[in-house]
Amino acid sequence: MSKLQGKVAVVTGSSKGIGAAIAKQLASDGASVVVNYASDKAGAEKTVAEIVKAGGKAIAVGASVTKPEDVEKLFAETKKAYGKVDILVNNAGVYSFAPIEAFTIEEYTRIFDTNVRGLLLTTKAAVELIPAEGGSIINIGSIVSETTPAASSIYTASKGAVDAITRVLARELGARKIRVNALNPGITGTEGIQSAGISGSDFENGLVAQTPLGRLGKPQDLATVASFLASDDAGWVTGALLQAGGGLR
Repeated sequence: MSKLQGKVAVVTGSSKGIGAAIAKQLASDGASVVVNYASDKAGAEKTVAEIVKAGGKAIAVGASVTKPEDVEKLFAETKKAYGKVDILVNNAGVYSFAPIEAFTIEEYTRIFDTNVRGLLLTTKAAVELIPAEGGSIINIGSIVSETTPAASSIYTASKGAVDAITRVLARELGARKIRVNALNPGITGTEGIQSAGISGSDFENGLVAQTPLGRLGKPQDLATVASFLASDDAGWVTGALLQAGGGLR
């Protein structure tokens, strides 16, 4: 039997990149998956189609994690389709890099609304649908909370908050058999780094040079770790900040 058979997983921001890879891996391991997207409907439908073609179960639900009414819709649709939530992957996130002289309230709000407030909103909603047997919440953070690169004050602060919230909720929800862990990637080859102009840049090359395993991460590298954290194989793991960046520190 597949290790996630009978489980229901919600993966936020899973129309592409790391989120899509996680959604497909969880489905491959037996979970019914809700592929969430904010704006990329075509990407989400492609992810669902790939899951279904491979014999899995999935639906796409459009909802911005920054909007309480959208989050309510996301979990109402999940309940309607599958009746519960066993696994929540808080993958939706945004980032930007700029020196402190370029700090703006607008950019601070944009990043924290998605990376922190969105995570709290989705977690609050998911907890209400997690059965008495418990479940797994996986927060996608970043190694920036440890490496603290220059020109990343807002983004790094948001991911530091994700680390702290993860440990708080692991304590808070443990009595309900809900495990809460953070999966913190290093630099990963996604559509996002291509659109941001990072792909192939000196910045990327410098990070790869500092990575002990000597390459860029792949979304699938994170997907298999997420599946481990979602499964009973990680039944004694909670409050962990799992670095998955090829050794980059």
